[in-house]
Amino acid sequence: MKLRRDPFQAIADPTRRAILMLLASQAMTAGTIAENFDAARPTISKHLKILHECDLVTYTQKGREVRYELKMDKVKEIDQWLSQFKKIWEDRFSKLDNYFTQIQNKQK
Repeated sequence: MKLRRDPFQAIADPTRRAILMLLASQAMTAGTIAENFDAARPTISKHLKILHECDLVTYTQKGREVRYELKMDKVKEIDQWLSQFKKIWEDRFSKLDNYFTQIQNKQK
């Protein structure tokens, strides 16, 4: 049985978010990803393992080379879940803007 971690816990880490941003543009090897960080390669490999366990990245192996790739469908699921909160906050900010406009109009 494959362990599945919480993807929100995974993306809470800034290094893992940065890895996801790198993989958004293209598939990369762990070594190529590690070149973008001050952390040791085994540390980056642990981050990649967590992202894989969350189903946020997948990998393909050709010979000795392992290439990691972002799973956009899973990222879209997270985005859809977050979008409901975005709408709530946009509505609240809109109401706040209206309130300040009313106050400003009353002061004129």
